[in-house]
Amino acid sequence: MKNIILLWPFLLLACSGQSSEQTPETRRSDSSAGSLTWEAPAGWVEESPSSPMRKAQFSLPRAENDTEDGSVVLFHFPGGGSAQANLQRWYGQFKQPDGRSSADVADIKQSTVNGLKQTTVELTGTFLFKQNMMSQNATEKPNFKMLAAVIETNSGPWFVKCVGPEKTVGKWQSSFDEFLATLKM
Repeated sequence: MKNIILLWPFLLLACSGQSSEQTPETRRSDSSAGSLTWEAPAGWVEESPSSPMRKAQFSLPRAENDTEDGSVVLFHFPGGGSAQANLQRWYGQFKQPDGRSSADVADIKQSTVNGLKQTTVELTGTFLFKQNMMSQNATEKPNFKMLAAVIETNSGPWFVKCVGPEKTVGKWQSSFDEFLATLKM
């Protein structure tokens, strides 16, 4: 009996399927309209998508002294409006301390990666967090950052959105760029 008790922690570890070494895994979308693949960077914590529009969802562990984690969400809704309309909606989720429009201060870049046109956006400010899209009230979260991308594919646009405290998102920014570089059809 004593030997079984001593082996218990090792048995739990062996049965958990967890590895102490984190390696990126190739993920494939579940969209019947197209198959986008990606590799999740090491350190990103995969979560179950909280809505059917979300094809993947990750938590980014917070930077030291930040009060919450960041998040990365991959969306695909081909009939969900144009890429520009979605970007405008996302700009509206941020307020600038000097009163300027978030669309005016967003850093926007365009590129082609793996044959897919990508429009990327970087924006900081006060995030107007809503519990759900239909909510009228927003909680202001100052010093937040958004990294976003629109990926144009034959099956319609895919959207990648990273939001969190500015320091946390900054900590993960290079892995976000690496993630975008792995997107393929």
